[in-house]
Amino acid sequence: MATKKVRMIFSLSVLLCAVSFAAGESAKPQEPPILTKLHTVSCGKQPKQVVFSPDGSCIALPLLDDAGFQIVQTGDQSVRTIYPPRSAQKGFAEALFVAAKNAFFISQMTTGYIYEYAWPGFAYRREIKTLGVWPKFISWSREKNMLAVSNWVSNTVSLIDYETGSLVRTLKTGREPRGTAFTSGGASLIVLCFGGGVIQKFDTESGSLIQAIEKEKGAMRHIVISADETKAYVSDMYHCSVYEIDLIKFTIARSIRVFSNPNTIALYGSYLFVSSRGPNDPEDYTKRSPVNGRLSVIDIDSWKIVQEVEGGNQPTGLGISSDGKYLCSSNFQDANVELYRITPPSEL
Repeated sequence: MATKKVRMIFSLSVLLCAVSFAAGESAKPQEPPILTKLHTVSCGKQPKQVVFSPDGSCIALPLLDDAGFQIVQTGDQSVRTIYPPRSAQKGFAEALFVAAKNAFFISQMTTGYIYEYAWPGFAYRREIKTLGVWPKFISWSREKNMLAVSNWVSNTVSLIDYETGSLVRTLKTGREPRGTAFTSGGASLIVLCFGGGVIQKFDTESGSLIQAIEKEKGAMRHIVISADETKAYVSDMYHCSVYEIDLIKFTIARSIRVFSNPNTIALYGSYLFVSSRGPNDPEDYTKRSPVNGRLSVIDIDSWKIVQEVEGGNQPTGLGISSDGKYLCSSNFQDANVELYRITPPSEL
């Protein structure tokens, strides 16, 4: 009997050890995705943003201090420049592909217009007047068949009907609206205000302000939303931070500090990529930074930075291809873009 008892205790011990080991293995932190630089491609002056085409065959980059925008082929890295109307006035800020419409849009701050091109091919289609001053970021609602364009100087967002190109409604926002994102099937629009550090949520039907989050001295720049629309991630340049927003409670749930002046962010599964342009020149923020910027990778589950890569001078734009294989960033002061391969954790 005693022998049986000993055997039973031993068996239980082995089982418990095995369970503990398995739990320990599964609790191990997953390896982060690895960035491998493939190419550096020279481009026009002050590339502001980078956007992959829906099929990943090319990258579009607006040029803030140059005429027009450029298309970089991801295969052979050839560069093509396209000149919209009024291209001599420069000021091309942000771009957007809308695959459902085979369309590509680009904003021009200096004129108050956005321009639509056919994709693929980039044949010119039309111009759309936003009726706002200094249009910047463009977002899309499939359900509402609507574009939202933030107007930096007039402190407004233009809601534009896609079919007619006409203004549906103007939202009066906080100071210097920039990043925007539709939620709830287009019923709501979240607007980031660079001036004053406010995150606002509007009803797109009535134009009324629903909720707001205020962060003292904040400089909110870019927003991305989780697939289930329960969380959003926001970059704050002034506080050198990224916030996780609880979209149900509409509050800041978590905050993490990153490198100086975080700009664009992009979701990649359970990771968040961040481009930070680096500290400002002490005399003039428009000049080259004293040190290069960085690309950071945040593990959303652990809420820790798990990888950092040095970028060029003032990495500003950041984009990930739809198949998740490539990342591209634009270096504002170097006048170039860098293309990386992303190796996901499953392949390490």
